[in-house]
Amino acid sequence: MPAGTPAQADRRSVNRLARLSFTDGEAAAGTLAGEPFGWWDASRAEPVDDSAAVALAALGRTADPDAALAALARMASGDPDVLQAVRADPEVRGRLLPLLAASPALAEHLSARPQDWTALRGSLDLDAIASRLAAAVGADPADPVTGTAGTPARIVGDEAVTALRRAYRRELVAVAGRDLAGTLDLRATSEVLADLAAALMRAALAVAAARLASAGRQGSCRLAVVGMGKTAGRELNYVSDVDVVFVAEPAEEEADPEAALATAARLAAEMMRVCRAVAWEVDAGLRPEGKNGPLVRTLASHVAYYERWASTWEFQALLKARPIAGDRSLGQRYVEALAPLVWRAAERPDFVEDVRRMRRRVLAHVPSRVADREIKLGRGGLRDVEFAVQLLQLVHGRGDDSLRVGGTLAALDALRDGGYVGRDDAVSLQDAYVFLRTTEHRLQLRRLHRTHLVPDDPADRLWLARAMGYRGDHRGDARAVWEAEWGLHAREVRRLHEKLFYRPLLEAVARVPSEALRLTPEEAERRLAALGFAQPQAALRHLQALTAGLSRRAALQRALLPALLSYFADAPDPDGGLLAYRQISDALGASPWYLRLLRDEGMVATRLAFLLGTSRYVVRMLARAPEALQLLADDQELRPRPSAEVLAAMRDAAARQDDAAAAVAVIRGIRRQELLRIAFADLLGLLDLPGVCEALSAVTDATLDAALGVAVRDAAGERSSSLRFALVAMGRLGGSEVGYGSDADVLFVYEPSGAEDGDTGRLAIEIATRLHALLAAPSATDPPLDVDADLRPEGRNGPLVRSLASYAQYYARWAQPWEKQALLRARPVAGDAGLGARFMELIDPLRFPRGGLNRDEAREIRRLKGRVDSERLPRGADPRLHTKLGRGGLADVEWTVQLLQLQHAAALPGLRTPRTLEALRAAAQARLLPGAQADVLQTAWCSAMRVRNALMLVRDRADDQLPAGGAAVVAVGRALGLPAGFDPGRLVDDYLRDARHARRVVEDVFYAPAPS
Repeated sequence: MPAGTPAQADRRSVNRLARLSFTDGEAAAGTLAGEPFGWWDASRAEPVDDSAAVALAALGRTADPDAALAALARMASGDPDVLQAVRADPEVRGRLLPLLAASPALAEHLSARPQDWTALRGSLDLDAIASRLAAAVGADPADPVTGTAGTPARIVGDEAVTALRRAYRRELVAVAGRDLAGTLDLRATSEVLADLAAALMRAALAVAAARLASAGRQGSCRLAVVGMGKTAGRELNYVSDVDVVFVAEPAEEEADPEAALATAARLAAEMMRVCRAVAWEVDAGLRPEGKNGPLVRTLASHVAYYERWASTWEFQALLKARPIAGDRSLGQRYVEALAPLVWRAAERPDFVEDVRRMRRRVLAHVPSRVADREIKLGRGGLRDVEFAVQLLQLVHGRGDDSLRVGGTLAALDALRDGGYVGRDDAVSLQDAYVFLRTTEHRLQLRRLHRTHLVPDDPADRLWLARAMGYRGDHRGDARAVWEAEWGLHAREVRRLHEKLFYRPLLEAVARVPSEALRLTPEEAERRLAALGFAQPQAALRHLQALTAGLSRRAALQRALLPALLSYFADAPDPDGGLLAYRQISDALGASPWYLRLLRDEGMVATRLAFLLGTSRYVVRMLARAPEALQLLADDQELRPRPSAEVLAAMRDAAARQDDAAAAVAVIRGIRRQELLRIAFADLLGLLDLPGVCEALSAVTDATLDAALGVAVRDAAGERSSSLRFALVAMGRLGGSEVGYGSDADVLFVYEPSGAEDGDTGRLAIEIATRLHALLAAPSATDPPLDVDADLRPEGRNGPLVRSLASYAQYYARWAQPWEKQALLRARPVAGDAGLGARFMELIDPLRFPRGGLNRDEAREIRRLKGRVDSERLPRGADPRLHTKLGRGGLADVEWTVQLLQLQHAAALPGLRTPRTLEALRAAAQARLLPGAQADVLQTAWCSAMRVRNALMLVRDRADDQLPAGGAAVVAVGRALGLPAGFDPGRLVDDYLRDARHARRVVEDVFYAPAPS
């Protein structure tokens, strides 16, 4: 066939139009080239001019170019001017063509009434919407129907329905065209749709009044239509049930109430019928008693119902209520009368859980076959956003009027500005909400049908994606891009819904009475006193300092403190806890993560209040390291770190410091962080006593090892190769039984690399002295660690440091029974591992003597213990309650176990351990002790250690005396994990019982007469 034939031109036209996204290029070419269009030059296979090219490009960008072109052709047959407007007017083109492609239902309306395209010109006159709808039925917008008063419509019956439908559809064209063109954003679109719905109801009420007037005699009444849900919140969809409640009163005081209610009910029912015939259902199912209750009630009847019978969900439904039609003053009285009940609803028992239960019920009723396509009710859908936002509003809005707004997006703005939701979280929720609502709008526009199901057909999803303005990118075509965005938003909504909706802090805030959220200073002082604050005036000053001003920080504090005060009140020292909280808040200043952490991780706020109100040890440490608060958000972070990991961190940090003091300062800073981690886990019941002792010992090990490296580097420098140096742990550290107040008992051992000389010994002393000074130096940021060498040969009178050979000489000649006993808990802890191992080989024959102790040595051990009992107990101490030296205390148990070790460890390897409980279990297994006696000793030792640790945590100073009563015992009990309100006398009695039983075993075992 020769080039340039009509068939070739048709193929070129089809191909060109396919590139513009027309599916049926041949039909499109015929329509565009023919009358009345004339936009396409078939011979050249291109638009006839630039304006036609622009119009065709705009058609190609729509969701369905073929459908839009077909609809435009139908319109043009009735009004050819529309074609010229599309070519010449960018505003009309940008609004009309996307509308024709996105909404076949409105395209059909425009085909029947093509002149309505002119509603897309210029700006949208929002104020005139109600007037235009009223005019359609001959009503008077200046004199609206308010019951039996007002001017009824002049058009009634089917004629009125038809006129209203046409007028309503014209308004929908005006709104949808601007929506699709981006002239109106989602918020503005939803607001206009809500106002349009209200205007339609007012016009329908005028039609209903006309019909009732023509029916004859009726009672006079006032009728208010109160909007609920999305209509009230001005966030309506294109197609949605419009939720309302009807309120009626007699027009005059002397009028018959029953007749007035009957008339109002007929008016309401007729208005609902007209609206249903025109556009959508008016749903009065949210009224008292639902569909089983009367359609219309008086205001007094409404109030009585809500005061006595209403469920939680009914108050949630009232959150957005506003008068939208009928008697506005009566409607406003309804809103004002019920508002106090709405904003007190959060105080109802189990309110928060009731709302959560409702959300779970909604999810449970979503059919599984469509759950993954449900953008409204399903997981990650609109209801997840709305329920979370409404719950936050109802709980916090009792004390913050700024949260009493209707729309979801406006409420998110208020929650963000008030500090109740983080800025990033608010943006994520708003973006997701806009995406999901826009998706819902596009789905409903297509057929003007109520739906919130995403289609499963790929072609329909492609149409949806294009209708929302998506185009292909690296993720694929427009459908793939839209689906990726949907998945992202749904996941983010679900995450934030779980975070906000199930925030533990909500229950605590909800339990605070509404009146306590708005108190005068005098009332606040009285409430603080009632909560248990001993110094309510001082507490009030702290609260005022924390919440003063208009900053976001102050707003966040105002949101947090109602719940925190209740938490502090449950702690042993509310005043101290609040003071510490203020100090930490001041120290952290405007740090963005701090208050956000407390708000978003309710567990952190609960834990922090308990810790601050219980433990001065934690308060002091946190004041120096407030960043450690972040550990409270995750139980995994509260697990003690392995010693090797802590040591590596300390060594790395120290290596970056040139100065020895600076190097040990960073080592001590890491130690402080780890001590807080352990104290947190201990006080919160996440770590048992053996775990606490092991963790504290491991941190001390790492600190000594890292600091020794710094001391050697600082003292020896290049001379460090001239000697080997080791630290041997003793006492509690040797047994890995360190408490919070324990010193680090050690022996210093060195060995020259070559021949020993005086310089080597002096260097070893310098290293030991430097280590002690660096770790014990006072610090404003971390607790010191006292390195104690008093258990060395000859005690304080002996040399601080000895060579391995000197130790060997001393022990071979002079070792006393108490020194052999002390060596039972020796273990290498830092420095040269080989030297430490040789030291252990040296002392093993001493501490595990072959054949055990002789009678004189055993007698000497018992004599020394007797002296400890009589001489070492502090003056005034109660021997029954002294955890270390008292009867049945730590010393009793440990000396008993150690005596068994000295007597039997040579023959029983299981006893060769520095750990008290391990040795006790080995003694029981070897039948050196009956199992019951071993259990008694273990119980007493653990009880004393736990109390000793608790005393340090509570008082922030080492103390061995359990108080006999009073607030101090309460604080110790809470630190031990006992619940608020426990009986402190029971705690003391339990300790005394354990100690008494242990003392009996000690007398039977330790003080047993030696066999003859």
